[in-house]
Amino acid sequence: MPEPEPPFPRRVALVGQPNSGKSTLFNGVVGYRAVASNFPGTTVEALRGQIRLGPHRVEVVDLPGTYSLLGGDPAERVAREFLLAGAVDAVVHVADASRLERSLELTLELAELGLPAVLCLNMADEAEHRGIRINREKLSAILRVPVVATVASRGQGLEELLASLPQARPIHRPPYPSDVERALAAVGQALPREEPFRTHRAAQLLAGEEEPPPELRPVVKEVRGKLGACRGEDPALALADARHAAAARVFEAVAMVGSARVGWRERADDLLMHPVVGFPLLLLVLFGLFGSVYWAGSALEGLLAPGLDALSEGISRALGAGPLAALLRGAWDGLVAGLVLVLPYLVPFLLLLAFLEDVGYLPRAGFLLDGLMHKVGLHGKSVIPFLLGYGCSVPAVLTTRILDEERDRILTAALAVMVPCAGRTIVILGLVVRYVGPWAALLLYLGNLLVIALVGWALTRLLPSESPGLILEIPPYRLPRGRNLLGKTWLRLKGFALLAWPLLAVSSAFLALLEALGWAEGLNAGFRFLTWPLGLPAEAGVPLVLGVLRKELSLVMLGEALPGGVAALSVGQMLVFTVFVLFYVPCLATVGALGRELGWKRTGLVVLGTTALGLLLALLVRGLVRG
Repeated sequence: MPEPEPPFPRRVALVGQPNSGKSTLFNGVVGYRAVASNFPGTTVEALRGQIRLGPHRVEVVDLPGTYSLLGGDPAERVAREFLLAGAVDAVVHVADASRLERSLELTLELAELGLPAVLCLNMADEAEHRGIRINREKLSAILRVPVVATVASRGQGLEELLASLPQARPIHRPPYPSDVERALAAVGQALPREEPFRTHRAAQLLAGEEEPPPELRPVVKEVRGKLGACRGEDPALALADARHAAAARVFEAVAMVGSARVGWRERADDLLMHPVVGFPLLLLVLFGLFGSVYWAGSALEGLLAPGLDALSEGISRALGAGPLAALLRGAWDGLVAGLVLVLPYLVPFLLLLAFLEDVGYLPRAGFLLDGLMHKVGLHGKSVIPFLLGYGCSVPAVLTTRILDEERDRILTAALAVMVPCAGRTIVILGLVVRYVGPWAALLLYLGNLLVIALVGWALTRLLPSESPGLILEIPPYRLPRGRNLLGKTWLRLKGFALLAWPLLAVSSAFLALLEALGWAEGLNAGFRFLTWPLGLPAEAGVPLVLGVLRKELSLVMLGEALPGGVAALSVGQMLVFTVFVLFYVPCLATVGALGRELGWKRTGLVVLGTTALGLLLALLVRGLVRG
């Protein structure tokens, strides 16, 4: 009698190790929903999307990257708890084909869950580059699940992967050594009959990953003791060794490893990751970034400004005078300011940032900066939130979950919010790059790194701890696809389009109404305690306060508040204003993320500390410029 067809999966989870290409595959399948980077550890929460396969609607869930289902990493716990919740119909294990032997260890752990699965060998092109040829048919026969090869970054193999979902089956696990199998069976038999994930739960207890309930403690203790005495090592190591050996046997049975191709990529790494040459090249990349943004932004601004200025003058004449006209005119001016001051510089910056991520340069910069992290006294993994912070501080704070120690998470989050995010970068680009030049912007970024290093060094001396080494995946270089670059840029621009632009309109309208009613002067006077010592015009008070909503608001509103626009500021005032905005109160979204991750008391300390630091540094810059 033929085996009945399983029901069509309604919810599919993507599971894989960091930097296996899960998020890229997710975006290729469901459309651009996630910022997928050629960088490990960027997904820290489950991302969801819907697809339609024939008459069926399927929910696809991208889980955080995990090396093991038995680990204690917060991101790994998210993946494990989602799978154990019992709401998954099928699992797609996205494995890095170029590192298949290591990836198969997670495959064997997934086998212990008993969930229907498909094995996706992603980065098949990179495996070929390394001289690895995989017999998919033989691998499928051993594991008894469909095996599909893909190159998600190019969209190759995705249709075959989706077509294989109805054939998902529980993974067959090759046997472990007899003593490990007996130990797993003994613990499994002691578990309640209704336990849905018996083998996985037995592995957790055998590895000592969780405290057994009182009724199981004698059995678990006895089994662990016997296995430990037999192997002469901790039962957790015995289980890990057994899994590693089984994965190695499967790999040897299905893979042929030839000579890797040595080409320009390897030669490029010899330079870009060199402990001496790598740093000047990093500075060159940064200067190239600012120079390109300055050139492209100036060109775009030159195209947009004349027409929008003429249109604004016409609208102003049509509206006439009065509070209502000022309100409407202010809202329009805020929208125009967003177009002229922000978008011309933000769009090329985000495009180039996406290019550096996708081409694989950022992990290499992280490798260079790892030594700095250790000198500061932080875990090497802290470099990942710092690099993500150049895009947005919110994911940078959330990504601190990849750090195991609470002390490291607190310190890294406190320092990561001082990294110039896209909003602060707009202020640098629209003010310093535009009026002072790219070299000044580069010095600001280098000064920012120095300040973060010094503050980190001081904080880690107050809270000393071991600083473990960093194991960082260095992904292959990839030629970014235009669709991916545009999709990622739009995803990041959407926050500006949907949130910042309405805020610009409302804030500008509010400022215009205050001026029409004669109240702006009084409000600015209330903030004179801040603007006066910084040597800034009184009109900068309200823009600095509004900048707490979104950092770019401070620049746009300053342009609206000053009679001659931001060009009326002196070079010294521009630098002082920018330095203060770089460090003072993080935006509200970041404050919310800090509160969620650190608690509100610690968040309050971070807000006060960064604001005090911003004021101190701005005063220092004012003194240097005057001197």
